[in-house]
Amino acid sequence: MTAQRSRNPRSRASLSAALSRRKEQRSLFGEILDWMLAPLLLMWPMSLALTWLAAQGIASRPYDRQLVESVRMLAQRIEPRGAAVSVDIPREMARLLRADEVDTIYYQVLDTRGAFVSGDRELPLPPDGDIIVPGELKLRDDEHGGDSVRVAYQWVQIGIQDRPALVQVAETLTKRSLLATEIIKGVILPQFVILPIAVLLVWMALARGLAPLNALQQRIRQRQSDDLSPIDEREVPEEVSPLVQAINELLERQRSAMATQKRFLADAAHQLKTPLAGLRMQAELAARELAGGHSDERSIRASLEQMANASQRAAHMVNQLLSMARTDARAGTALRDVVDLHALATEVVRDFVPMALDKGIDLGYEGPDDEAPAGRTIGTDARVQGHPVMLRELLVNLVDNALHYTPAPGTVTVRVMPDPFGQVVVLQVEDSGPGIPPAERELVFQPFYRALGTTVDGSGLGLAIVAEVAHQHGAEMLLEDARPPGQVPAGEGPGARFTLRLPHAPTTRTAPTAVEPPAIAHLPASDFGELAEPGGGQAAR
Repeated sequence: MTAQRSRNPRSRASLSAALSRRKEQRSLFGEILDWMLAPLLLMWPMSLALTWLAAQGIASRPYDRQLVESVRMLAQRIEPRGAAVSVDIPREMARLLRADEVDTIYYQVLDTRGAFVSGDRELPLPPDGDIIVPGELKLRDDEHGGDSVRVAYQWVQIGIQDRPALVQVAETLTKRSLLATEIIKGVILPQFVILPIAVLLVWMALARGLAPLNALQQRIRQRQSDDLSPIDEREVPEEVSPLVQAINELLERQRSAMATQKRFLADAAHQLKTPLAGLRMQAELAARELAGGHSDERSIRASLEQMANASQRAAHMVNQLLSMARTDARAGTALRDVVDLHALATEVVRDFVPMALDKGIDLGYEGPDDEAPAGRTIGTDARVQGHPVMLRELLVNLVDNALHYTPAPGTVTVRVMPDPFGQVVVLQVEDSGPGIPPAERELVFQPFYRALGTTVDGSGLGLAIVAEVAHQHGAEMLLEDARPPGQVPAGEGPGARFTLRLPHAPTTRTAPTAVEPPAIAHLPASDFGELAEPGGGQAAR
């Protein structure tokens, strides 16, 4: 049976990408081994060369001393005879000079005129540039009869006015080469045994040194998926401790995020339980009345109205949950758009005008180029850098929150005030409602928290969304009373004023992003679709 080849180009592409990633992945064990063995293998040939040179020098020293002694003995036998010299070499001495079974020894004696006196006539003379120093013994390498020789020579002063006589003794290099070879063998041959043993020891040392990493890998793999407890840093090497600390910090953040999600889901389920239970109860009540045959149109209509209200509250809750999830999903993304906060606030206020008229509330807006209550003119540049959809969500929740908690006849004011120094843009939403006690001003920004004593329907998510969007945009947020205690009219509350200081957009940016229509209409499919909600309200404290 022949194997069937995949004809799917996408499969081949994914396989190729996987193989490419595998090729790019590097082994820490192999990396350390390469850096340890590569210098060792590189230094080994250099060690051989240096050992060879050292062996040559060691092998030459004893034989050089013999040559020097031979030259000194011949120099002592030179006797002057007028302008010439003579050498009296006894037979035993001549036999000693030639007594070598391995190498050939040559000698030569020249008089003060450079004439040959005794020995080997063809032995080469010292080089022309050699400085004549009587009595100094010198050594040189030369060629004689096609062989390399080592030559020891000395200039012997005979008369005061005469040129020194020359005495030379030369020897071939066979014994030196043999001795150098023996030295090399004695030094290098053990290295052929030591080098593999060194490689094996390095391998074993690396394997032992990396064993804690393998043990750490096994401990992590054996963990349960819900085990987010920190890893014990005492069981890992000191060098790996920073990595384990970073993993522990990640596990702690993950544990906190999962705890927050579980708490959020539990609160959401609890909050959705009430409207759904009411909806079911009203439906069962209407069904029993219809089945009993003693229902009237008024009771059926009341049940239907209760069901509509319960479904509206459930849809409102779901929309707020989707909005919160969308806000969390965009956390950490770069804020690259320039948004005109004045245009955005104007459009949001315009959208809430019907709701304000229906509730009998005076909804107003104070923006750039408008006269502020104190009689001063507000600046004109209200550009901020951020996400238009998220900023609109923030403003919608603030205005909707103010309208829901402000009794008629009341006022709600939205202000956009650019900073004269161009550093921030101030956004304010102020109402004349009952206000929020100081003890609860931090709690109202938590999900599902609702101020005590309120009778207004709400999900408790509106201000949590506001806080999250403000945090993602680096905005400073302040919640305070809209009116000082001494200026609150009888029967009214101090009101609430939400103030946000958003960083001003850089002046180098281009034209600001146009204000988008409501976020629900322009969200991509991945950002969740929202449920239709009667009445258009989207947020509540």
